[in-house]
Amino acid sequence: MATLLETWREGAYGKDMNTKEGKLFWGNYFNIEKGIYEEILSHPKKEYKGTVAELAKSFKCDLNIFVGFLDGINDSLVTANPIEEMDENTEVSLKYDKEKLYYNMVEAKADWLYGLPQWDKLLTEEKRKELYKEQKKSGTVVVGKKPGRNDPCPCGSGKKYKFCCGK
Repeated sequence: MATLLETWREGAYGKDMNTKEGKLFWGNYFNIEKGIYEEILSHPKKEYKGTVAELAKSFKCDLNIFVGFLDGINDSLVTANPIEEMDENTEVSLKYDKEKLYYNMVEAKADWLYGLPQWDKLLTEEKRKELYKEQKKSGTVVVGKKPGRNDPCPCGSGKKYKFCCGK
């Protein structure tokens, strides 16, 4: 029998974003996800804790959709939930690390989430800019200066580059 997470991933990631069905599914999911984030970001001191089924019901969403939400937020939580093996009666917590959550939203290119007005009260504009730049820089590859023909070979052989790796 498939776990809740496997069921979510098989169903969701099997949908082609270029089809009408896929666009409808993901549009609906992103709308629900945005609503959940608006709620939890608006009440940062509130502890959202309970079974998967209870929390799905409290956020007025389908269990499968809520499992998708848990899959997305798990890396941003203070303590990760056991999403790989959870069932609807598993106790979970949505206590998030706000800086990690913002960073991960930027990484996911989820501007509809990291652009929410609720962030204004959680992180300063400077901190958000810093996290944004830090995340964007993390994907930048910096290529070192190529050795000159007569420079020592960077492989450590002791030969000149032109007689070693530069051939």
